[in-house]
Amino acid sequence: MIRRKLTLAAAVVTVSALSLTACSGGGNEPAADLTSVSIMAPFLEAQPPSADGAVQKKLEELTGKDININWTPNSSYEDKTNITLAGSDIPQIMVIQGKTPGFVKNAEAGAFWDLTDKLDKYPNLKTTFPDIQENASINGKVYGVYRGRAPMRAAVMFRQDWLDKLGLQPPKTTEDLYKVAKAFTEQDPDGNGQNDTWGITIPKWGALGTNSPYDLIEEWYGAGNRWTEKDGKLIPSFETDEFLEANRFVKKMVDEKLINPDFATFDGTKWNEPFFNGKGGIIVDVDSRVSVLVNLFKQADPNNFQNKVGFVGNLEGPDGELHAHPTDGYSGFLAVPKSSVRTEAELDKVLEVLNTLNGKEVATLLNNGIEGVNFTVADGKAATIKPETSEGKAVSTDIKSYAQLGMNVAGNNFYPVKQASDYEQQVFDKRTEVMAEDLKSAVYNPAAPYVSATYVAKGAQLDNIVADARIKYLAGQIDEQGLKDAIKLWDTSGGNKVKEEINKLWQDNK
Repeated sequence: MIRRKLTLAAAVVTVSALSLTACSGGGNEPAADLTSVSIMAPFLEAQPPSADGAVQKKLEELTGKDININWTPNSSYEDKTNITLAGSDIPQIMVIQGKTPGFVKNAEAGAFWDLTDKLDKYPNLKTTFPDIQENASINGKVYGVYRGRAPMRAAVMFRQDWLDKLGLQPPKTTEDLYKVAKAFTEQDPDGNGQNDTWGITIPKWGALGTNSPYDLIEEWYGAGNRWTEKDGKLIPSFETDEFLEANRFVKKMVDEKLINPDFATFDGTKWNEPFFNGKGGIIVDVDSRVSVLVNLFKQADPNNFQNKVGFVGNLEGPDGELHAHPTDGYSGFLAVPKSSVRTEAELDKVLEVLNTLNGKEVATLLNNGIEGVNFTVADGKAATIKPETSEGKAVSTDIKSYAQLGMNVAGNNFYPVKQASDYEQQVFDKRTEVMAEDLKSAVYNPAAPYVSATYVAKGAQLDNIVADARIKYLAGQIDEQGLKDAIKLWDTSGGNKVKEEINKLWQDNK
């Protein structure tokens, strides 16, 4: 609670401070040659990359610039972002992880360059996915180069060996999901004679619109993706009949013990354990978890790990339609503060650097590493050099952080990773095919580009009303009327104003 208050306080201070400094930019004075560039970015590893590491040196060689990166732990990145923006030492490029209240307020106050009409003149920054760039905008204005991510990632993973033992087929519909979950719970799929398995494992994950298993199932039922159009207006997905139907479906599985009983509190970092240990047979999550699960079985038994993990993509709902659940297609953006880049000429130089970062050579460095050091190219794929040298390991570790600078607005401009075995390559290729096919039926969030002022101010508190009620309903602590009452409370506590503002922005930008 204390941390949140500090974050919001910093956001308020930041808006005030940057509103003043932003006014000094915007001229057309010629810029001196840009010899160095300062960047703030998060790192997700135990330690940040070394300032004199091989990746850093190669990056500076390819860009022709001194690249000064302020690596900040991911766990405290948002707080550090607000504190940095409120100070005087502001980098020229900042990784912004999302449309947080602090960033939205700063951007609309003029603290960041509006890049809406500037990116098309840079070949590597001109997106080939305009819908995703629109999603990443703030009410149609682009305040950063978005970091592209695969828009389709939803998958249902299951113990293939259990499915085979019980003579079942992979699920195609939500009803099939129920039948498989029921069989995994009641028909002793591991053959140990004990009643000690369940169907689906769900971790503590209640927040709305975060691509949780609940969000996916609600979309499969036709509730929409966070928002949906009904009778010519946009409404939150939780105000649809399909939302209630989907949660009745999940509650039925909870009541029948087809879902782990501790779903409301289960530690998400241990999500793989029941699957691997033969307790829970199904996971609904992103498709990349397929390869993680396969690798767990491989580590345990390198000679007998195949055909333990099966998967499909999105499931057809009760209406017989495939409402596939996509993400917004991006994970934050690289933004340019006006207080450190004061003129159009300076902005042009910074955008030239970003253009270079998004070119093939640098994209390969940021995502694959250094050819001949940690990888070689085989069949158009990046293959890890074996045995790994200490230098190769260092490069492979560092690029996990440098990848945070990748934008990929015209698609991935680097090598796909060659998998360790033919079987793993087949699994990876199948994942790619399934996601590409599901993308044809993607149902996007129509309100993704729009930022309601009321939602910025109190959206988290509002959404918690419904999110908490959803978990309580599924756990049997309140009935369906209690869930409906929470949705009404969302409306009367500010939600109606959010809907009014979102719909005005939607209409104005049609």
